[in-house]
Amino acid sequence: MLKTRIITAAVLVAFFIPALFMLGNISWAYAMLVFCLLGSYEWGGMIQLSPLQNKLYVAIAAVAGLLAVYFLRQFGFHLFFFKSLLVFAIVAIFWFFIVPIWFKTKTVVSNKLLMAALGLLLIASLWLALICAKGADPLLLLVLLATIWIADSAAYFAGKNFGKHKLAPSISPGKTWEGVLGAMIAVTIFGAVIYFNDGLGFHQLFVFPALWLIAGLGVMGDLFESLMKRQANLKDSGQLLPGHGGILDRVDGIIPSLPIAILMIYTFSYYNSAI
Repeated sequence: MLKTRIITAAVLVAFFIPALFMLGNISWAYAMLVFCLLGSYEWGGMIQLSPLQNKLYVAIAAVAGLLAVYFLRQFGFHLFFFKSLLVFAIVAIFWFFIVPIWFKTKTVVSNKLLMAALGLLLIASLWLALICAKGADPLLLLVLLATIWIADSAAYFAGKNFGKHKLAPSISPGKTWEGVLGAMIAVTIFGAVIYFNDGLGFHQLFVFPALWLIAGLGVMGDLFESLMKRQANLKDSGQLLPGHGGILDRVDGIIPSLPIAILMIYTFSYYNSAI
């Protein structure tokens, strides 16, 4: 299982990194749209849409995505970026205020239309964030994603070897506080590496709380997907990625963290430029 997981991750990285640095913004937007549409299909399965409903759901998402790419081509990256910030602000409210209540109450939302709309919002925000971060600086996107990957891997190994205290046993019995601590230690080390590397341009103390918040949001996204799967009686969101499950199983931590990270970085940069 671990070997399969590592091989799959290596293959994904081998395709992802060249695409990140070699593709233009439009080509990247199309490539990430395909990736996110696969995630939308998995979400449709998790909320138990019928096969026909799920195909229609993905078709609607595809049309919306193509219209957004048209907007990007016609009006340019900067306007696209600023319009996307509004979406990021909306999802930030969802993750910071609604999800904690959802965790506490474990409410089962049976309204498929509402859950379908939520899925579109969350996955669209991920897609927009992938485009905005790459357009702003591919290296920034790589650092943000590396933070989640490092935190996820460290949490897995720390929890597996040292985990004793359950984080949220009624949602995800396998996750532990020791895993969270391992993730935070790992991203702190990663933060130190990029902080002291002058060539990367991240020599600001803001790096450390930013990475801690990103890692924490990653844990929240992981727990949220676990809750959705538990309510749908599913082990994985899909079977597309051997050793990982589905697309959403791989990006669950990125869905909240990447849009909010971009919003946070923009706000910090705007504040610094204003004073």
